[in-house]
Amino acid sequence: MLKLIKNANVFNPDPLGLCHILLAGEKIVYIGSDLPDLDSRLGVEILDVTGESVIPGLIDAHAHITGGGGETGPASRVPPVFLSEFTLAGVTSVVGVLGTDDLTRNTQTLVTQAYGLREEGLSAWCHTGGYHLPLTTLTGSTRGDIVFIDPIIGVGELAVSDHRSSQPTLDEFLRVASDAYVAGLMTGKAGIVHCHMGDGERGLTLLRAALDKSEIPARVFNPTHVNRNLPLFCEAKDLTRRGCYIDLTAFPEGHSEPGISAADAFLEYRAGGFPADRLTISSDGGGCLPAFDAEGRLTRFGVGLSGTLPDTLKELVHQNITLDEALPPLTSNVANLLKLKHKGRLKVGMDADLVVLDAETKVRDVMARGLWHVRDGTAVVLGTYESN
Repeated sequence: MLKLIKNANVFNPDPLGLCHILLAGEKIVYIGSDLPDLDSRLGVEILDVTGESVIPGLIDAHAHITGGGGETGPASRVPPVFLSEFTLAGVTSVVGVLGTDDLTRNTQTLVTQAYGLREEGLSAWCHTGGYHLPLTTLTGSTRGDIVFIDPIIGVGELAVSDHRSSQPTLDEFLRVASDAYVAGLMTGKAGIVHCHMGDGERGLTLLRAALDKSEIPARVFNPTHVNRNLPLFCEAKDLTRRGCYIDLTAFPEGHSEPGISAADAFLEYRAGGFPADRLTISSDGGGCLPAFDAEGRLTRFGVGLSGTLPDTLKELVHQNITLDEALPPLTSNVANLLKLKHKGRLKVGMDADLVVLDAETKVRDVMARGLWHVRDGTAVVLGTYESN
């Protein structure tokens, strides 16, 4: 069925003004100020949004789709994330990662979960490996996983400067990055190393050494959680001027200390004049958010939520940041980094992934791959094992 969205205040994420959007199947086939003349026999489904903002579907580039956790034993493992937990947050594309537990949860289960989310209507990918070396792979090699397994687009989240990491040496780190980069060249995939950054005093030393001592392009080295403490964030900002993308985590309320929230980090980054196209924001959805004492004992933990992404967007708008400035770290910048050519923008030929925001910048309606998943703030499509 054709779908027509009328009178939309469209953000590409650039502002396009008041437009009409025609969708056919899973693609955008028209955006313009003139209302298309469509034969009534085509059975067009029409939604008049009366000037509400329509934005690209959000891309969550760091989510524990199989569930994270496990730091205090099997009972502390977070359950897998249901479909509607993403769609209610305006997320139409997601990248799954493994964290501390890359043993009882592995690349096989991650790939399977990505395929499951695809069957339920989301666009889903994942990385191979997890916190530790040697990486947990499906084919036996990093290059093999990226080249031969469709959903796998890079390596991650490989732990650096963290007491839970395998303490990789520079040579080990460069070997992983080389394999990811070459596999990306062979396939057109992202080919990045998505690095979990801990609170260790070494900070980004390993990544700077990799940039200094190798020919691997800077975009391959992609640190996340960089706003978890202020010294790390200061280091990370400087790294963008060398060509790296850095990823902020939209921590739930009460979990950003001793760092800063994603919204505050965005504002500080913007005020410093750092490259606007090198910043992304992800949720760590489904991941455990632990805090440890000096002896490595767990003192508290929470769970990441994809809903922190639209919360961050809303906070930025309330801080007088325009939508076209606030959206790229959640949409087009992510698509550029991950080489998702049909995601992150509203243009003819792009995938029909979009979000309608109400006057309060809250997610009202969500379309993923041409199908409405959320209407008037209610999930109308649920995952296989979800219930109303």
